[in-house]
Amino acid sequence: MGETFEPVDVRRAAMDLLARREHAKGELATKLAGRFKGAPELIESVINQLESEGLQSDTRLAGAYIRSRSGRGHGPIKIRLELRNRGVTDDIISLAFEECALDWSVKVQEVCVKRFGPAAPANAKERARRSRFLQQRGFSFEQISDTMGGP
Repeated sequence: MGETFEPVDVRRAAMDLLARREHAKGELATKLAGRFKGAPELIESVINQLESEGLQSDTRLAGAYIRSRSGRGHGPIKIRLELRNRGVTDDIISLAFEECALDWSVKVQEVCVKRFGPAAPANAKERARRSRFLQQRGFSFEQISDTMGGP
């Protein structure tokens, strides 16, 4: 007694989701599976068709996501993890990072100055506090130590 779904209904639902924002292929499949239970082949077929038409693209999502999150002061480690959690493959993520060609040392400096001002940390406690903040933002130890001038 399973419910039957039409491809046009699945496509319409997928297009509604994509109209709001870019979705990774896996993310879109998960959302559609919740709505169209018991139709995984149909969902996969619709998503593949949308991808072939250029309406869904993990590559485009990754590039836009990197630009957006880095613009909000997030580092490459955090962005990479978030993209993986959305179902984007490591190959696509790496390619998107290369194409974006961001200078992360400049970005970590901008984030640090915006949050703490241009003055250097006054003591080890302040240095550790800044370091923790930047690590939570997704910057690497090397990027942080280069920014604060030292180990």
